[in-house]
Amino acid sequence: MSAKPKLIQVLEGQPVSPPPVWMMRQAGRHLPEYLELRARAKDFLDFCYTPSMAAEATLQPIRRYGMDGAILFADILLILDAMGLGVKFEKGVGPIVQQIETASDLASVPPQQAADRLSPVYETVSRVKAALPAEAALIGFAGSPWTVGLYAIEGRGKTDKSMAWRWAHGKPDELAGVLDRISDATAYYMAAQVEAGADALMLFDSWAEGLPDNIFREVIIKPTQKLVARLRKMGIDVPIIGFPRGAAAMLPEYVETTGVTAVGLDTAAVPSFVNAALPAGFPVQGHLDPLLLIEGGERLDARVRELISAYEGRPHIFNLGHGIRPETPIAHVERVLDIIRKG
Repeated sequence: MSAKPKLIQVLEGQPVSPPPVWMMRQAGRHLPEYLELRARAKDFLDFCYTPSMAAEATLQPIRRYGMDGAILFADILLILDAMGLGVKFEKGVGPIVQQIETASDLASVPPQQAADRLSPVYETVSRVKAALPAEAALIGFAGSPWTVGLYAIEGRGKTDKSMAWRWAHGKPDELAGVLDRISDATAYYMAAQVEAGADALMLFDSWAEGLPDNIFREVIIKPTQKLVARLRKMGIDVPIIGFPRGAAAMLPEYVETTGVTAVGLDTAAVPSFVNAALPAGFPVQGHLDPLLLIEGGERLDARVRELISAYEGRPHIFNLGHGIRPETPIAHVERVLDIIRKG
């Protein structure tokens, strides 16, 4: 029987040297082969819902870089589209979502039915799994309830997020209803990804940053805890990486109470704090600055070595603190991989 992929070994609590590596948003706009593929799609949603294209995008960084993990090519807002809200992506604007006014606006499609509508995503997972080298792990993902819910409340991504925050302060019960409905559909969605072949799951809470501690507990920790527990009750036993971007001092409580298997660290994470505040054997992922990856040079080399050294002896997946940016030079990604693999 072949050994488990290094990334899965780490997620199960085993330190591996050198650490496995993949990069958030590795399938995307910094790759010329991706841009060529993207140009063939009618629009971004069409791209996500066409398994042949989405699978190819997922596999491109594996072929080019030999990454230890492939992250499913999809979008966190597909679940809202499946739940009956109109979702579209406008060039230069980003996602536009049909705004909700109450939790009942998300009740038109039952959770299981919403997940069933995303069958093209599961076909993508199956295609990638069949084509992926045995040593690479396939990571399925979804947005966490708060981050997905925020788009439904705000109607778009490029806002100051104040409307959703005001719901958290002024309409906490209504907001809890929104997060519960999203969580229910997301549980079925993530379970189906595993059934199609995903080796691990990741929950992206991209808008966790800056929340007051009491609100963080209500909209980040509690919904994540419920979602993870729901998945476990459904028999989903694969590792789950939580990524509460900007959690800062709330990180230890998030790790302790949500039930995630590993935690993604953002760009501002401090290794000494992470090592002191988290249990010794708890797996971490992160957290190179994507802007440093663009700049390159001696400071990039030094930081890569510093992060590897900082987490030596801890289960650690090398990654970025946020997604790779379109202007990132391919040579700089290759340099990072050389340092990790060759020292």
